[in-house]
Amino acid sequence: MKKILIFALICMLLMTPFLSSIGSTTSNANSSVTTTIHELDGLEKPAEILVDNWGIPHIYASSQADVYFAQGFNVARDRLWQIDLWRKNGLGELSEVLGPDYVEQDKAKRLFLYRGDMEEEWEAYGPETEDIVTAFTQGINAYVEMTEANPDLLPDEFDILDYKPSKWEPEDVVRIRSHGLTRNITNEVARAITLRDHGEDVESVRKKLQPDWETEVPEGLNLEGISEDILDTYQLATSGVSFDNAENEAEGLEDVETQLTTEAGNLNEQIEMESSLGSNNWVISPEKSETGRPIMADDPHRAVDVPSLRYITHLSAPGLDVIGGGEPVLPGVSIGHNGTSAWGLTIFSIDQEDLYVYETNPDNPSEYRYEDGWESMTSVSEDIEVKDGEEQVADLEFTRHGPVIYKDEENNRAYAVRAGWLEPGMAPYLGSLSYMGAESWDEFYEAMNRWGSPSENQVYADVEGDIGWKPGGLTPVRDNWDGLLPVPGDGTYEWDGFLNQEKMPHEFNPDRGWIGTANQMNLPNDYDYEKYKLGFEWTAPFRFQRIKEVMESNEKMGIEDSLQLQTDYTSIPAKRLIHLLNDIEFNSSDEQVVEALELLRSWDGELSVETSAGALFEVWYQYHLGDAVLAEIMSEEAADYIGSGDPLVILDLLENPDERFGDNPVEIRDEILLSSLNTAIEQVEELLGSNMNEWQWGELKHAYLNHPLAKLVGEEQAADMNIGPLPRGGSGDTVGASRYNSNFKQTHGATFRVVVDVGEWDNSIAMNSPGQSGDPNSKHYDNLFDTWANDGAFPLLYSRDKIEEATDQRIILMPDLENNVTSLELLVKHFETEEEFADEDAARSLEIHLKAVKQFEKQGNAEKILKHMQGFVDLLEHHYDAGDITELAYHALLHQTENYMQKWE
Repeated sequence: MKKILIFALICMLLMTPFLSSIGSTTSNANSSVTTTIHELDGLEKPAEILVDNWGIPHIYASSQADVYFAQGFNVARDRLWQIDLWRKNGLGELSEVLGPDYVEQDKAKRLFLYRGDMEEEWEAYGPETEDIVTAFTQGINAYVEMTEANPDLLPDEFDILDYKPSKWEPEDVVRIRSHGLTRNITNEVARAITLRDHGEDVESVRKKLQPDWETEVPEGLNLEGISEDILDTYQLATSGVSFDNAENEAEGLEDVETQLTTEAGNLNEQIEMESSLGSNNWVISPEKSETGRPIMADDPHRAVDVPSLRYITHLSAPGLDVIGGGEPVLPGVSIGHNGTSAWGLTIFSIDQEDLYVYETNPDNPSEYRYEDGWESMTSVSEDIEVKDGEEQVADLEFTRHGPVIYKDEENNRAYAVRAGWLEPGMAPYLGSLSYMGAESWDEFYEAMNRWGSPSENQVYADVEGDIGWKPGGLTPVRDNWDGLLPVPGDGTYEWDGFLNQEKMPHEFNPDRGWIGTANQMNLPNDYDYEKYKLGFEWTAPFRFQRIKEVMESNEKMGIEDSLQLQTDYTSIPAKRLIHLLNDIEFNSSDEQVVEALELLRSWDGELSVETSAGALFEVWYQYHLGDAVLAEIMSEEAADYIGSGDPLVILDLLENPDERFGDNPVEIRDEILLSSLNTAIEQVEELLGSNMNEWQWGELKHAYLNHPLAKLVGEEQAADMNIGPLPRGGSGDTVGASRYNSNFKQTHGATFRVVVDVGEWDNSIAMNSPGQSGDPNSKHYDNLFDTWANDGAFPLLYSRDKIEEATDQRIILMPDLENNVTSLELLVKHFETEEEFADEDAARSLEIHLKAVKQFEKQGNAEKILKHMQGFVDLLEHHYDAGDITELAYHALLHQTENYMQKWE
């Protein structure tokens, strides 16, 4: 009976009028969703990308190879210029497209590429990683090939800079290492210079070591000759791309190296800036959760840029269903969930680098003393193509420890870096592929034992109600030194392998019901840090202290509570100083000072956009108070060198004044507070007027995203590329981290954040400002900026039904099939296997129809082929209208049918 009904339906449809063929971009009659179809070489089966209203791509494929291919294609669709620039910068190929100003940066980048055995490299990540990365880069290349055929697809940046994107090799993804956030070489040099020129007392103020630790100058190290110049190549190697050279004449800059110095200031200012690259994360147990289920929250703090430094993706294929944020240039995601477990990361400050100092042979500066003899450096020469210039040669040298970054031939010295992140398996964040599929704490724990770079605090929660914390990262074993200063490279100071990650601390299901990290020193009290010496340079604990304060003051915490905590602007330094001010009786006849003291004493420490006291406090605390303290306790030269000093040391000294303030420390402390406050008042008056009650922090503090190429185009185009300004609250010390520069423009903070409702996944929320796309012409370029600036979020949908309801655009990726009926038959069979038909009758009716067409194909009868294929189209329409076939199957079959009919027309 079923066969009779199917046959009758086919006959009825064959009598309907002939319809025109379907285009590759359509708008469904019953939906506002626009559907676009692309045929791509390298894809095995059709794949589907549903882009929701917030710009999140939900990628569905019938194999993991195809889903990673589609991920690569999609990220190129949204972020092509960003990822192409990342690749060129990382491989040292900027000069080829940007010109001779970038030759030195290219040389530096090439010095820090991974140059080890590639087979060992791929094996270090696990058996599937090479295939995953290969599929991902093939997807990127598929989109690049589309732009070659249709240059209109290229974002404007390529036209502005007059170059085309490059194809990728899988090795590109893992060879580039210089973006891993694992550096302490700058601190080693700054510490050496401070100890030599200013002494231990000044160094103790520059950087507080945690846990408490006293370092010693390694035996055999001569601090003379160590200068900031040593780091020029290293800093170029680990820097982004500056385009200020386009305005060299106006700015008086000569090259990229000069620009970096101009932008970042002295070494300690750079170190302070790097400390902004932190994060918050926490997990909440079912017992403490308002939902009765675990909650995982994470918000990494990076540069506030356009486009965002992270990208949100949903990947769904057999054995894989993950959603979350990751680096645009990598497959998979690193922060998110897989439908069973959720995970989020923050930096865990393992010391993964050392600076080696060598005595070089006076007769041959490419030989260095090692043990009892001279050892030759390894030399590599590479050609650098230069746009509008002559080809250059990069002469690179390496010792047994690593890249040579500086040679002082006058004093017979050389300097090289040994970096854990240059070891096999250390491509930053790629280790997330190991834990993305974790379905239990044990699986996650084991995956984190293989994590390499950057060193991270990972928090975990799952549907069983478990929560945990597991830091990971490659940790050098230094038996005879602490890693805080450069060391001689003569063989005396060598890494003795790497720490077994089972020796790392961890925590699982604590009684308090929550775990959180914020880059603070979080080694347990009983951890043997003297033995393992993981690291001694951590971020100030203010953000974690506020997280702890909120967690402990609330019996239960919900999803909205976590979002509010992520955007919490209460300043712990402000609360400490307010408490201090309330304990001091000041005798001042200055009415402005008296009014300011009252304003601050009555303030709760929240740096909201509207706060008047907060505007005064930040100007005082960030620009005047610390300088006044340093001026009292050290020489002007020392104060100028160390910059702001460690905030923990400054606050401790103000709360507990000692002999460093002289014979009358309390009196001097009070004078410092009053005099610096008075200076701050004068500055705020200049900025906001004389009426303190009308001051607002948000009138100073703001977010304005300058596109890096906006200076190179006209005003109208620049206005479309730049985003903002909008007022912002917070500071670098608040959980809602919001570091800013001297113009009060936000420079760092959390543009990506996520809060996951473990088990009820559709209740999860996220943010990725200013938008998912890096193309100024896309509606998803800045659509999230206002919501972010106002501390909002959007739903991070996971279930197919919810995603379909919120879909704004459907992109169907088709394999490049042979143009015949057999291909259509295979497609129907594929979609039947993938359960894209509501029942087998729909598939059978299409298969029967195609069998008839196949006979006419053998005969070469175009007229009958076209007539029957039009009937096939009508049959498709019938099943689609009846809800018997999915959007993917309908559009894919329709597209392939169009191609086939065009062949016979």
